[in-house]
Amino acid sequence: MAWQATPRAREAARCGDYGSVIREAREAQRITQRDLAEACGTSQTRVSRQLEGRGVAGPYPMDLLRLAAARLDIPMSLVGLAEHAASGQGQQPVQRRDFLGGAAAMAAAPLLAPFTDARDASGQQAAALRLSTSAYRRLDPFTPSRDLAEAVQAHLRLIQTRTSAARVEQRQRLAEVASEASSFAGWLAWDMGDSGSARTWYGQSIKAARASGNGLLAAYQTGSLAQFEAHAGNSAASLSLTTSARRLLGGQVPEIADAWLSATEALGHAAAGDERECERALLRSRAAAARVRVEESPPWPWVFVFDEAKVEGCRITCGAILGRPEWVLAADSAALRGGHAKQRALVDLDVATAHLAAGRVETAFSFAGRAVDTGLEYRSGRIIERARALRRALTVPSPPKAVRQFDERLHGVYL
Repeated sequence: MAWQATPRAREAARCGDYGSVIREAREAQRITQRDLAEACGTSQTRVSRQLEGRGVAGPYPMDLLRLAAARLDIPMSLVGLAEHAASGQGQQPVQRRDFLGGAAAMAAAPLLAPFTDARDASGQQAAALRLSTSAYRRLDPFTPSRDLAEAVQAHLRLIQTRTSAARVEQRQRLAEVASEASSFAGWLAWDMGDSGSARTWYGQSIKAARASGNGLLAAYQTGSLAQFEAHAGNSAASLSLTTSARRLLGGQVPEIADAWLSATEALGHAAAGDERECERALLRSRAAAARVRVEESPPWPWVFVFDEAKVEGCRITCGAILGRPEWVLAADSAALRGGHAKQRALVDLDVATAHLAAGRVETAFSFAGRAVDTGLEYRSGRIIERARALRRALTVPSPPKAVRQFDERLHGVYL
């Protein structure tokens, strides 16, 4: 029987972090790296470095990836391989086209579900445009947002052109596609540190979602803007937007939507300095996340799962905002190591904030320095500005050596 993927493994698969999928399956089956290496006819070092240590950046050795997945009974689609390449150790090595075909099918499946009727030309057009948005999203974990922004905006112009030329009955579908692409443009602007453009794009995504008539999509985009406002410190706007998102959901609320919006409410309360309400929202979020069925794929527009590890990650951020280092420093290690490099850098800054609040200056700036390395590598204005805010929080006449080195690293950085 094939191994049943956890929500964390499915999210890793969607991000292209196939090494984490291998590790999750191996640990769930109580198999050591050495045992897996012997079963694949290779070394433990190769399993560690070329599979489990690759992350989203890759590239993965296709023959070893196929063998490891077969030995662990992992569905081939979860590691980006076409299913027909799975049988038999004596087969030809996996071809690049098989890998790309499997990965594209895996990425497209949840996105194209509303548009799968091959007889529907307008549906095919919307599906193709949405697939392009998905491709850009899959580049996000390991590509600077500044390198993606221009292409995504050109993609949006194409969607707008096709929408203006479409018949009235086709425009709702295209509005859904435009909403998703606008939201991603907002995310990229946020990562670049351009808050004004981020608000504009998120606003356009909400407007397009409303035009589509899809209440779930409109709620998701409204909640996305609520998250942005919470991180910007605008608690009243964040909580008002979250209330609007819940109204848009109506009577039937998917568990994942409830968990995600409750976590967003927690961020809004944290921004307001309301620890009690923040705690309550986190409890609601954790309870809803626990009710999400593991075997179910998240409903679109949720492309990634929202599980209890994500709630723990939200608690870390809330603890940093509220100045409660114990919330951060007692966190589950899985919440600290999850996500791609830019997400981990933001978590590092939350941890740095907690250590600074606890008086551990050297440790705080060790974490912050690691985040800055990522921020510079990906030219992320959001990460760099968070790092500068952390530095402003330390006001001492004679900063220690670690802080002086941190200052030297940031001096003259303009993104």
